[in-house]
Amino acid sequence: MARICQITGVGPTKGSIIHRKGQSKKSGGIGTHVTKVTKRKFRPNLQRVRVKLPNGQTKRMLVSVKAIKAGKIQKAV
Repeated sequence: MARICQITGVGPTKGSIIHRKGQSKKSGGIGTHVTKVTKRKFRPNLQRVRVKLPNGQTKRMLVSVKAIKAGKIQKAV
């Protein structure tokens, strides 16, 4: 199952972890240097929620918390 919000279409985005070594110039050193860059993913916070559809039916969907907080869905009881 793809980790994509079924309401907004938000999926994982790419990024990187940057490792730095050394003392900063502000602290009296000669500056920090990048020693390693590792790939990573930023995954959306998806929740499995029962959603009330406009036609009156209920359906379980993977929805991001951002969409739930914004009120883009109506939860079924």
